[in-house]
Amino acid sequence: MEIVVVGRGTDINDKFRSHVEDKLEKLQQLAVDPQRIEVEVTREKNPRLSDNAERVELTLRGKGPVIRAESSASDRYAAFDMASGKLSERLRRARDRRKDRRKGGGAAPSVPPMPSTLDDLVVPTPAEPESPKLEPGKAVETQLGDSPVVVRQKLHEAVPMSVDQALYEMELVGHPFYLFVEEESKQPAVVYHRTGWTYGVIRLEVSASNEA
Repeated sequence: MEIVVVGRGTDINDKFRSHVEDKLEKLQQLAVDPQRIEVEVTREKNPRLSDNAERVELTLRGKGPVIRAESSASDRYAAFDMASGKLSERLRRARDRRKDRRKGGGAAPSVPPMPSTLDDLVVPTPAEPESPKLEPGKAVETQLGDSPVVVRQKLHEAVPMSVDQALYEMELVGHPFYLFVEEESKQPAVVYHRTGWTYGVIRLEVSASNEA
């Protein structure tokens, strides 16, 4: 399994890289054919956010859906340990789901409450949006004109799935929402967390232009 450690606005020393590799090697037995784990470390420079200055995001790619976890702390070791704990728990739930399916169980997954932030979803719309070249799985950041606003875009390859599967994959990536193509209707849709243990589904119906 390939382990890739990168820093955004910060350097990664050999001691931290070794700590990451030692801990992630132990997670291989929980994953199905893991091929690559991406570890992204971001340093927040605002002194008012010192308690969450280090953010670590883990993304596991392999056979099956992408599994993701992230956490923030004042220290990158603590942030990484918390994120790897979340990743481990999501891997265990995915393994249990596979076991239930082999036994013939088809119950909907138990999805715990997710973070309420929608920062990755809600972004300002420029008057003349740029169209950067996007590759699946790779993020591209663009600046809006002369403003300090930066928009991060990412292209995902979509496989049509059921609402139940979309809820399951939302759990694995740790987001409060999940964009997908519905298997039955072939419509783009979003599942999202509401209050408590309730969920919502928003579907888009593409209509023909009314222009002459």
